[in-house]
Amino acid sequence: MSLKEGLLLLIFLLTFVIPSFFIYSLYKFGFIQTLTMNTLRERRIPYLITVVIYTMVAAFFTFNVRQLPEIALILTSMAFSIALVAYISLYWKISAHSVGISGVAGALWGILIRFQEQTLFYPALGIILIAGFLMSARLYLNEHNIEQILAGTVLGLLVSLFVVIKFV
Repeated sequence: MSLKEGLLLLIFLLTFVIPSFFIYSLYKFGFIQTLTMNTLRERRIPYLITVVIYTMVAAFFTFNVRQLPEIALILTSMAFSIALVAYISLYWKISAHSVGISGVAGALWGILIRFQEQTLFYPALGIILIAGFLMSARLYLNEHNIEQILAGTVLGLLVSLFVVIKFV
């Protein structure tokens, strides 16, 4: 396994597998009623756990993997975005899916623009297409309304673009 593949695997485990395991455990032990976490009340503990995990991952990369400061910054922006989602979700249901996919889009487009990295052009277009499908699915499933989708999109784009343009 190459260093790049190992790094991607580690990030996947730390930012997807572990949070998913904790959320599934909350479901199995009855702390949340559904895995879709439809109510604001059900979202509080899973989001808090996810914020803690992402913050620990960002801190780990910031202090222990100093060769890749850009990765640490992007992970920090993800932790910050999730913290904002957790806070907003105390009062209003924002689309975390929109925040996530828009954060990826914003980071890719920010890197493409800032570093003139033309090899990212087609992947960045692909992310926009995927984002459209994802957001449409959330609307189709009646999981969110257009305001919740748009708020998530704006939050994800602003945080990731700001971090990439200002700090990377």
